[in-house]
Amino acid sequence: MTYTAYSGDFVPFRSDTTVNHTAERRPGILRRIVDAVFESQRRQAEREIARYLERTGGRLTDDVELRMTQRLLGGDWNARD
Repeated sequence: MTYTAYSGDFVPFRSDTTVNHTAERRPGILRRIVDAVFESQRRQAEREIARYLERTGGRLTDDVELRMTQRLLGGDWNARD
């Protein structure tokens, strides 16, 4: 006959030599690369927005905001337009 052990059947083991599993783990290499790419794109977009605002007189009007949003979401953003 077979028997399946359940977690309640065991006594918890605690020792000072065990690894602390509650410590925060670093994200994996792929996650860090993806995060770095997104952060780089975000900074580039912010720089281009700042340049565009300077060219339009530094005022964020409804029209300027609409044009920036359309360009950023449309993927055809170019601060020189």
